[in-house]
Amino acid sequence: MSRVGNVPITIPSGVEISFAGDTVTVKGSKGELSQALTGGITAREDDGVVVVERPDDSGSAKSFHGLSRTLIQNMIIGVTEGFVKELQIQGVGYRATAKGSNALELALGYSHPVNITAPEGIEFDVPVQTQIFVKGIDKQLVGQVAADIRKWRKPEPYKGKGIRYVDERVIRKAGKAAK
Repeated sequence: MSRVGNVPITIPSGVEISFAGDTVTVKGSKGELSQALTGGITAREDDGVVVVERPDDSGSAKSFHGLSRTLIQNMIIGVTEGFVKELQIQGVGYRATAKGSNALELALGYSHPVNITAPEGIEFDVPVQTQIFVKGIDKQLVGQVAADIRKWRKPEPYKGKGIRYVDERVIRKAGKAAK
């Protein structure tokens, strides 16, 4: 039995949820998101809460039950509050510059600047040259864009230079031992 899938989702005020076949659409103050439910999972609204149900106790239905409930919960949080991923840049000469709210220019030690354009629904905020905020309503898209930015210069273990998540811990290695 999925413990996550059985928990009902409360619908906050100002959020509209509609169900059309196997597609769930959530509208809120920040935007609109929709998600197709797979594996025969169904969702319905009962007295201000969303209940996610599975058709049977097969292995695939159980695996999609909790996932579908979490996806709907993330859509509700996204259209009300939004999601933010924070990246830090460490290294001499490494910096980020915002080019509007949907473009970013990174100096990461290459011979050329790295230009990144945000996809639809994502915004960049650069309060300091060594800090990047990736903001949006779709949790998966925010995480993917942050991972793509980090991929340009992953933190290396010897000097710790690179782009890292704020809560990421980079294990440092000792360099060559002096003789």
